[in-house]
Amino acid sequence: MYELIQVSEQSYYIQCPAKIGLVKLGEKEVCLIDSGSDKDAGRKVRQILDANGWKLTAIYNTHSNADHIGGNKYLQEQTGCKIYAPGIECDFTRHPVLEPSFLYGGYPCKDLRHKFLLAQESNAEYLTKEVLPEGFEIISLPGHFFDMTGFRTPDNVVYLADCLSSRETLDKYRIGFLYDVDAYIRTLEMVKTLNARMFVPAHAEAAEDISELAQYNIEKVWEVAGKILELCEKPLCFETILQKLFTGYSLTMNFEQYVLVGSTVRSYLAWLKDTGKLNARFEDNMLLWEKL
Repeated sequence: MYELIQVSEQSYYIQCPAKIGLVKLGEKEVCLIDSGSDKDAGRKVRQILDANGWKLTAIYNTHSNADHIGGNKYLQEQTGCKIYAPGIECDFTRHPVLEPSFLYGGYPCKDLRHKFLLAQESNAEYLTKEVLPEGFEIISLPGHFFDMTGFRTPDNVVYLADCLSSRETLDKYRIGFLYDVDAYIRTLEMVKTLNARMFVPAHAEAAEDISELAQYNIEKVWEVAGKILELCEKPLCFETILQKLFTGYSLTMNFEQYVLVGSTVRSYLAWLKDTGKLNARFEDNMLLWEKL
């Protein structure tokens, strides 16, 4: 874990639960793409930098989930590097309590205020083309989260953040976290058309061809949507839908899974309603969802 792996002349990644990209900008200067899950991840990154005599100039966050920005604060304090994040992700990075609050839909209880959902605040600035190193390209990847972004490096390596999960992860957990289902499908259809020397997803193996895995992720989205529609043959409230999904997929509910899967299921319900596949109505002061 935290092994530095080189994939091209300039581009590397650090093998960890959410892969961290590292790109050489010169003889001694490097930038990171994301920073890991917490202060300990930041320390391990710092050890890699020191061992190679590299100076960290900037962290480019793909999005604001805690496992991608958790090392920001430590590394910024240690190196003075800049931190950039796209759109609303920048606001979440500056104010990370927004993540568990958004997921829960209110003030998060202590069970949700931990490092896996609540990173430390860091001084991030908005990501623009002007602040990118020369030759870098921004790739918009909405769907998993609000304004998630990937990057193409000058030597044609593409970092794909969380827009793909591995087959093993999808087969085990069945329901991957999504904010906007429609945007996610469109993102994956776009990703299928990309060409690169190497693709580096945060939660799947680096590969020269990512199209087959992207299609598998799409198929899993439709599978979950189909399961929700099947459950809603009769009118059901959200909590019952969630309970039946957890039971049907042999998942174990706790506070973290309740908000992650629960938020995702709400996104599916909204998408299915907006596309005319589900109806929502209120009965006895309860919101019920029913297949059309």
